[in-house]
Amino acid sequence: MRRTRLGAALLLLFAVACGGESPEGRASSAQDGTILLPVRDDPTVSFCIWFQVGSQNDPPGKEGLAYVTGHLLAEGSTQDNSYEEILAQLYPLASTYGVRVDREMTTFRGRTHVDNLEKFYALFTDAFLKPKFDEKDFERVRNDALNAIKNTLRYSSDEELGKAAFYDFVFTGTSYSHPREGTVQGLESLTIDDVRAFYNQYFTLENSVLALGGGYPSNLPERLRTSMSALPAGKPAPAQEPRAAAIDGRKVVLVSKAGADASLSFGFPIDVLRGEREFYALWVANSWLGEHRNSSSHLYQVIRSARGMNYGDYSYIEAYPEGGFRQKPPQNVSRRQQCFEIWIRTLPNDQAVFALRAALRELQTLVDRGMSEEDFELTRSFLNKYVLHFAETTSQRLRYAVDDRFYGIDGSHLENFRKILPTLTLEEVNAAIRKHLQYENMKIAIITGDADLIKRQLESDEATPMQYASEKPAEVLEEDKEISTLPLQIAAADIQVIPVEEMFEN
Repeated sequence: MRRTRLGAALLLLFAVACGGESPEGRASSAQDGTILLPVRDDPTVSFCIWFQVGSQNDPPGKEGLAYVTGHLLAEGSTQDNSYEEILAQLYPLASTYGVRVDREMTTFRGRTHVDNLEKFYALFTDAFLKPKFDEKDFERVRNDALNAIKNTLRYSSDEELGKAAFYDFVFTGTSYSHPREGTVQGLESLTIDDVRAFYNQYFTLENSVLALGGGYPSNLPERLRTSMSALPAGKPAPAQEPRAAAIDGRKVVLVSKAGADASLSFGFPIDVLRGEREFYALWVANSWLGEHRNSSSHLYQVIRSARGMNYGDYSYIEAYPEGGFRQKPPQNVSRRQQCFEIWIRTLPNDQAVFALRAALRELQTLVDRGMSEEDFELTRSFLNKYVLHFAETTSQRLRYAVDDRFYGIDGSHLENFRKILPTLTLEEVNAAIRKHLQYENMKIAIITGDADLIKRQLESDEATPMQYASEKPAEVLEEDKEISTLPLQIAAADIQVIPVEEMFEN
């Protein structure tokens, strides 16, 4: 794996200070590569087993195999217990384990009180060391994955649908294009024998990284390493790096869904990753523009606060799945290719193009003019404290340590963040903006209940004036005139309409 190339006062209200990590609460690597995060005063033990496999490894025509395999291990029977028996044994322990399958990572996570370690340990390790691969469990897990696409993604979460459509659009033709759950036809083609073969190929000792955190006994790392030797042997070939095709101009996909309001996601791949100094400089700019769930960020102020059009407008420089359900960045979704993305949460269809123009105008202004000294200092001050909340538990810090290993970061991403922030200059931030952000070449995904209206507005480049139910200040109305006529320059040939029932079908 390659090294990494791989309203101002309100900002401060979000910057609630919290204490730093305890001295022993830092992750380190044992000689065999095991990640250790001892925290003596933590009465719990956290596990994170990273298998270097994800949906990018799904064979063509078998999209969803990684997801089903991972979830069958975490949500299926073992050779010693049925899944019902496992749940019954976990309940009195107040302990849990589960899995996250992403594009490049599959992580088994578990957490238990140290007093219940012995009982929990057997259940947790048996899940991926002694799977039964029961046919009934397989059918249940596969059907859950199919339901997640056919019903939940398509019909229950337009915002997540928009983000999935954006990634599919940007990474068309690569192993990143389909959702981590797979595709409908891919899932329907799977067999239990496919799962067994995939497990033996990718869930191997040589393809895993062990991570332990909390108040674990001193013999636990060696014990876990010994247990893991029961995994299949072998080191699979690394997956080809997913490089999105260059984007020339602005391309649009409209996902037509009856009765839907509009949800927008747009952006482009970027060539900077966690661990590089430029990444933290770009994070400052992105935080000012659209920090997730921060009502003081600029896009939120322009679209939501000043105009009341929707309930959230955010931007990202890393993958941020399940954004509607999160307050802080997720862990274990590390990727070799990231995107800059602006996410405009749901609004009426007849306001969608105006909102697109408003966001593009702010992005263009940021790229052309950079940040001001005042905005830079306020945002840096906010982030200096806000980042302390990204990993407030041992489990979260352990997962961040696994991500550090993925990116090949010396030390810790979060520690680097705090060390680099005070040393950044406005010139560095604006240089990172000019290098990595732009507004002319991008892909735009819009979920809409009125694809004909939005298609006509986009291809004609007609003005899209706003109509408000309540009176707005004169300066807002004056600014609206400029926004409503911002040239979009989108050719009719670059707009495609896809019925929602066809999304992620194959």
